[in-house]
Amino acid sequence: KEKAASAIAIMFTGLTVALVTGVPLGTYIGQTFGWQSTFLIVALLGLIALVGSAFLVPSNLKQPPAAKLSSQLKVLTQPRLLLVYAITALGYGGTFTAFTFLAPILQQETGFNANAISLIMLVYGVSVAIGNIWGGKMADKMGPIKALTIIFSGLAAILVIFNFTAVNPITAVATILVWGAFAFGNVPGLQVYVVKLAEKYTPDAVDVASGLNIAAFNVGIALGSWGGGMIVSEMGLMHTPWIGAVIVLVALALTQVSGSLDRRTTIHLSEKSVLVK
Repeated sequence: KEKAASAIAIMFTGLTVALVTGVPLGTYIGQTFGWQSTFLIVALLGLIALVGSAFLVPSNLKQPPAAKLSSQLKVLTQPRLLLVYAITALGYGGTFTAFTFLAPILQQETGFNANAISLIMLVYGVSVAIGNIWGGKMADKMGPIKALTIIFSGLAAILVIFNFTAVNPITAVATILVWGAFAFGNVPGLQVYVVKLAEKYTPDAVDVASGLNIAAFNVGIALGSWGGGMIVSEMGLMHTPWIGAVIVLVALALTQVSGSLDRRTTIHLSEKSVLVK
């Protein structure tokens, strides 16, 4: 259990890498071998995943009892969990405000062609995988709040820096590689933090709380992409990185609030324990 974040990081690495590399890889395959090849490869990968699941996933895994409806509703009304869901949505939303338009930025501002952009996105995926594992180890070592503080601070800084480095091919790629490491490094810490709080406040619906955090990731992606589109339409491409940074800073501020609430709860329980003795 002391390495829960690292375990979650390994599990999420495939998802996050697929998320950021699937589209550019599919585009590259379609441009090189024809659009039919993209669908054939997707079908083949799906078949491999199905066979792998059938043979590698144990059939005797312990399943917790299904949460009652009242327990599920309690998750949706628990302020501490809602606060973390907001952190998750904003942390991811800030990234995707800019990441959604990374390819157009690289093409229009940096001057890369479509094939070069596909390659950059694949390398970005490697950086994402490294960042995911790094974020998990950090959350295990220093706890979710400290890890998220470092990651969100770094992510906000790198998004601002990208506003200045995007015009040069070398500095743009270097910035993107660092961006990849920070962008998804928050996933393990956020997931472990939600489970930790759910075990304390909604112990009968830990799985529900964990699942809703995944939903918060997707809400962040959707809202970040939509907001980025509005920014591009009204202000231009290069306003997406710094506005994304502002959104991440809001996630950072909420992280500090949540950490402060944790400390107050710990102090209160300690004082209560002393009084009982």
